[in-house]
Amino acid sequence: MAVTKRPKPPMAMVQLLAATSSLARFALLLALLGGAAQAQLLPHGVQLPQVVLPGNLQQIGTAPITTLDPVAVQQAYQQRIRELLRRYPKVIEKDPQGAPMIRGELLAYSPDPAVMGRAIAQGFVPLRQLRLDGLDVSLIILQAPPGMSTAQALARLRTVDPTGLYEFNHLYIESGETGGDGPSPAAPLADAPSSPISPNRATVGLIDGGIDSTHPVFHQAVIHRFGCDGKVLPTAHGTAVASLLVGQSAGFQGAAPNAELFAADVYCAAPTGGAVDAVAQAFAWMTQQGVPVVSISLVGPYNAILAQVVRSVTARGGIIVAAVGNEGPAAQPLYPASYAEVLAVTAVDGRGRLLLEAGRCTHIDFAAPGADIRAAALGTAYTPVRGTSFAAPIVAGFAATLRTEAPQADPVPWVRARLTAEAVQPKHPDPRFGGGILGQDLNIKSNNAAATR
Repeated sequence: MAVTKRPKPPMAMVQLLAATSSLARFALLLALLGGAAQAQLLPHGVQLPQVVLPGNLQQIGTAPITTLDPVAVQQAYQQRIRELLRRYPKVIEKDPQGAPMIRGELLAYSPDPAVMGRAIAQGFVPLRQLRLDGLDVSLIILQAPPGMSTAQALARLRTVDPTGLYEFNHLYIESGETGGDGPSPAAPLADAPSSPISPNRATVGLIDGGIDSTHPVFHQAVIHRFGCDGKVLPTAHGTAVASLLVGQSAGFQGAAPNAELFAADVYCAAPTGGAVDAVAQAFAWMTQQGVPVVSISLVGPYNAILAQVVRSVTARGGIIVAAVGNEGPAAQPLYPASYAEVLAVTAVDGRGRLLLEAGRCTHIDFAAPGADIRAAALGTAYTPVRGTSFAAPIVAGFAATLRTEAPQADPVPWVRARLTAEAVQPKHPDPRFGGGILGQDLNIKSNNAAATR
């Protein structure tokens, strides 16, 4: 397995001292906004403390699911939100609609320096600036003024600059569960087929948690990592999704086993993992690297800044494939799958039936297996998985393979048409399956001989 690390675009993760004067804050902000190639410029001699958030998100949420039943999977999203709020009330809160967000943090999308000066004069504190070089924009993360709620602070910003783009820093959570009665041994490493790199090799991106690339299923994989300051922090969800995307070994094959993987960890074992600013950075990095197809199996609320990031990625020819979530058909649509520019993927079981917990979406483009299948677990095993999380990478892998043949100009309609042509249609026409089911013949079934206990 070849694993390379791409340099992370500069990013400052600092918190300004509350005692800093308004004039000093304004001077600092002008420096931030003026540095096109730098993440943050500080006045000479200023020493700022690192923002340190306690805890580890890797195991947060529900107890391990041992049956992967639809009810347990459907409840997992809300249970994780409740657990986050219980464990980290000082750094995480609900927005007015009940979605999780970072307490006291607001995002400003390429704001005007003069407007930011007025905001600082009213008590807003710039925490950090992110240059999204691949998208040619910047984000300023602001702290709400003392004594003002996050919602009140957002309303104030929008009053100060009605034409600007300001939002909460929402959190996005995985849309699937790994577990089962017990993992099964991984296939022997010696049996893994070779996959030499070639100039025409497909390229695909993954925005998720960290990947355990020591698993035999990634032995032939070429993985480029981003996030977490270069640290490798594997998660069960990220490892499972990545295996369904590019994994291959004896008795197992993902949707694009020869593809080169660009993997962004947006969790980094932090309580605030999966925040909009981290997801935006991941999209920008992949766009800068020329990654044509990105799979994301995270779900959360509508966010105007994330919507703009998605539009920027797709306007540059990128294809985003996202899971619709597992909140059930009666729940509100989740994002990013519900953005119009995104290919939204739902999930079916081993008999081609729509999962009972599959969520609503403003549109459905395709379906793929999301139950009665297995994926790589941490270590050297496979484990049963369930949820729309595991359907999205299958569609993304097929899209990445087709993208190598697509015309350079406006490739999305061509890829969509090819995917539809290759999809299996349900016995009875049903719009809930979108353009049809992909990936039913992949060697990932949980009743495969290699998955027996």
